[in-house]
Amino acid sequence: MICLLLGFPMAYWLARTDSRHKNLLLMLVVLPLFVGNAVRAAGWMVVFGTKGAVNSLAGALGLVRQPLTIMYTEGAVIVGVVAINLPFMVLTLQSVIEGIDRSVEEAAFSLGAPPATMFFRVLWPLAMPGILAGTILTFILAMNAYATPFLLGGPLFKMMAPLIYNEFTQKTNWPFGGAIAFILMTVTLLLTVAANLIIQRRSAR
Repeated sequence: MICLLLGFPMAYWLARTDSRHKNLLLMLVVLPLFVGNAVRAAGWMVVFGTKGAVNSLAGALGLVRQPLTIMYTEGAVIVGVVAINLPFMVLTLQSVIEGIDRSVEEAAFSLGAPPATMFFRVLWPLAMPGILAGTILTFILAMNAYATPFLLGGPLFKMMAPLIYNEFTQKTNWPFGGAIAFILMTVTLLLTVAANLIIQRRSAR
C-alpha cells in the first residue's frame, strides 16, 4: 500500500510529462535496480545507525539528546523494503497510465468533474490493471525478501524468508522450515496466477 501511495503520483507524472529529459527520469527510476538488495540494505544501515545520517542530523539540529533506535526495528525494515520495491510499482503503473488517452481526462474536466472525481471515476478504473499488477508484484517481492529484513531487522526479525533460513540453519528444524517454505511458494504461485487472471479478465472488457 505504501508503494502504491508513493508510486502512483510518480508514475502519473512520468507518464504525462512532456519533458525532453523523460528518458533520463526513467533511467533514474530504473537505476536502483542495478544495485543488489544487500548493498542497498547496507546503505540504509549507514543512514539508520546510531552514528548514521539520521541521528547525526537530528543531533546537530538539537532535536534529540540520545541517538534514536532505528536499526533493528519494524520501521527500518518497512523503509528498506519500500525503497527496494518502489521502482517496480512506478514502472508498472507508468506503462499503464501512458496507454490511457489524455482526452479521456480532458473530457471529464470539460464536463465539470473536479480533479478528485476524475481520478476516482476515470483514471483509477482505467489504471486498475497496472494497480493490481504492481500491488501483487511488490507484495510478492516483499514477502520473499531476505537480505533487507535480515540486515535492517536483525536475524530474529519475523518475516518469511529469514524465518525459513533460521529454521534450516539455526534450529535445524527441517520439517517446520519445509512447511513454511511450501506455504511461501504456494502463496507466491497463487498470487501470480490470480493476478494474471484478473488482468486478462479486465483487459477483455
